[in-house]
Amino acid sequence: MAMYKRARTAVRTKDVNSGEFEEKVGVHQGSVLSPLLFVAVMEVLAQNVKEGLPWELLYADDLVLIAESMDGLKEKMNKWKACMETKGLKVNIGKTKVMASGKACGEVERTGKWPCAVCRKGVGVNSIQCTMCTEWVHQKCSGLRGSLTSVAAAFKCKVCTEGAADGGNVELDLGDGVKLEGVKTFCYLGDVLNGEGGSDSATVAGVRCAWKKFRELSGMLMRRGVSLKLKGKVYAACVRSVMIYGSETWVMNLEQQRRLERVDMRLVRWMCGVSLRERKTNDELRKMMGIEPVIDAVKRNRLRWFGHVLRKDESDWLRRVMEMNAEGSRGWGRPRKTWLKMVEEEMRARGLTRRDAENRAKWRLSWGPQG
Repeated sequence: MAMYKRARTAVRTKDVNSGEFEEKVGVHQGSVLSPLLFVAVMEVLAQNVKEGLPWELLYADDLVLIAESMDGLKEKMNKWKACMETKGLKVNIGKTKVMASGKACGEVERTGKWPCAVCRKGVGVNSIQCTMCTEWVHQKCSGLRGSLTSVAAAFKCKVCTEGAADGGNVELDLGDGVKLEGVKTFCYLGDVLNGEGGSDSATVAGVRCAWKKFRELSGMLMRRGVSLKLKGKVYAACVRSVMIYGSETWVMNLEQQRRLERVDMRLVRWMCGVSLRERKTNDELRKMMGIEPVIDAVKRNRLRWFGHVLRKDESDWLRRVMEMNAEGSRGWGRPRKTWLKMVEEEMRARGLTRRDAENRAKWRLSWGPQG
């Protein structure tokens, strides 16, 4: 191509620019053709080691390898590493992480002003302080019955006495002194994945990002002269969209839903300049700003994504993965609600069937207009 033939460039520093030099490898930074060229080259380089979806997810230069055992993962990683190195590419070992998936393999995020030392969730009045780590513990997590004041002077939490359980934080030895670090949570394409599954880490990360974005826009969102309708549009587009990014794939329990609702309404009341003493309901404030409840926005995104999946061919790997059943024995108690079960409940509540996804107008109309 002409744009890559005898291309020359320079490095810009704080004071001056360096001398020009010829580019012999790589693609132009910022060019619209660069991603396409990179993907085309990677497709050719990896054709001898690729097994196909969903065991490998390749997004530009980000690669996810999935295996059912550590030995299988080691074999895959060594194959990809050897293949890339023979073509002059290098795997960044420092950025490559390993995350085990399964029960008790995740990391519970610390939430609340005073997180519990055991469950990491915020404590209230009915709690006791550990004499060793000085952290507070729920009564239900302490294992105590009756009054807490009688044992407060000698109480030690389970973490201090039994030690914290290893949450699946394992490392992978590739040989020749190369080891991959094990992690409990991992951020991939903006969404936070947890080894134990669920959406606890994703919702906590979304809330933190929303607070950060709200502070950046507080000069406009907190200004009195700006109309509430305009604030609502900016909030929904710039703050709430950050908070529920990736929510199409979230399976949320009641606690995680309340976390989003609590933060969402706190920000709404700040923008409206209304305190709890004024006795205005959440619905009234949302109507004043022209926005919908945050949980309705999550459900709308989930149904929209599900309709997109249903319109794919039945042989598509995404549809096959959605219907896949995990092998192995089921534990005691009620199993966790799956993403598919949650979507089916929302469809029944709106009187939808899978066939309705082919009718885009009816499918969009089912969740109502936004705001």
